[in-house]
Amino acid sequence: MDDTQVQQFAVTHLRRRPAAVEAGGFVAGFDPGTDSPYVNYATPLPGAEPSARDVAALVAAFRERGLLPRLEFVPQAAPAVATALRAAGFRTEAVHDYLVCTPRTLAVPASGVHVETPSTDADFAAVDAALAEAFGGAFPPSPEGARRLRRTQESGGAVRFVRLPGGTECAGGGSCSAPAAGTAELAGLGTRPAHRGRGIAAAVTAALAAALFARGASSVWLESSGPDARRVYVRTGFRPAGTRLYVSLPEGTGVR
Repeated sequence: MDDTQVQQFAVTHLRRRPAAVEAGGFVAGFDPGTDSPYVNYATPLPGAEPSARDVAALVAAFRERGLLPRLEFVPQAAPAVATALRAAGFRTEAVHDYLVCTPRTLAVPASGVHVETPSTDADFAAVDAALAEAFGGAFPPSPEGARRLRRTQESGGAVRFVRLPGGTECAGGGSCSAPAAGTAELAGLGTRPAHRGRGIAAAVTAALAAALFARGASSVWLESSGPDARRVYVRTGFRPAGTRLYVSLPEGTGVR
């Protein structure tokens, strides 16, 4: 697996959004159900070499929808893009490592944690609520969030969670997108603070990867956001493979 494969996945994934726009070597994936910048963002085609006019057209597509112009991509797969974006005023939000797991490296933890697949509206709502708490309120739980999780599962991806004993609430969970370009992205993995350190994240990670391998993916990748999460991923068979760049254009700066 190489940087181009991960970037091609990102392109295909955004093309699945309810309202995708393609312009000047970029694909912007828009979802009218939310204004979240973590859902509404763009990525370049592998090897893209955008002009200033191409970048301006991309920015306009975001501005006319009242959204923050934002991109996520593997810079090594399109070396000219970061320079073009910075010339237009884009600023770096973050640089994250990405890790890759294959059927050969997957290690299923012997934790005894019971991982389930959501099937009811209540299940999907419980997963959405748990993830909202796990991520410190960065996004509130909502009916649209629960529906988005259901769409992920019903469109060829997977959602898995761990239920609290004797109840309907969720201790932690996560999702993995449908495969594209031979790989799939595991994202949105989280555990409620009160239930961390019990093997929930590792069990859900392994279950999601196994589900996508069963559907034909040759690899699953994810981003590491900190040392604790990284240890969980390495323990379940994920290995460092590259980096992803996050950039955005704050209101009042750059091209218009």
